[in-house]
Amino acid sequence: MRSYNRLTYDVRCQIYALNKIGMNQNKIAKELHVNQSTISQELLRNLGQRGYRYKQAHKIAMESRSNAQKSIKMTASMEDLIEEKFD
Repeated sequence: MRSYNRLTYDVRCQIYALNKIGMNQNKIAKELHVNQSTISQELLRNLGQRGYRYKQAHKIAMESRSNAQKSIKMTASMEDLIEEKFD
């Protein structure tokens, strides 16, 4: 099973530059060692009126990540609460 890696700011800069010179998505993906669908999704998701904007794409990604639902860890107090509810 492959592991998932988020795109970094540097990778987004490279996507921008390679796309700007006219390189196709398959070649960009091979150059950056990522899946072609990752490049396709990144370009489509962050395509504005002025084309792909890597700074804006990274800002949106970081905001989305910071607003994501955090997983709740099973703590001792959480276990006590659960036992209290079932007693």
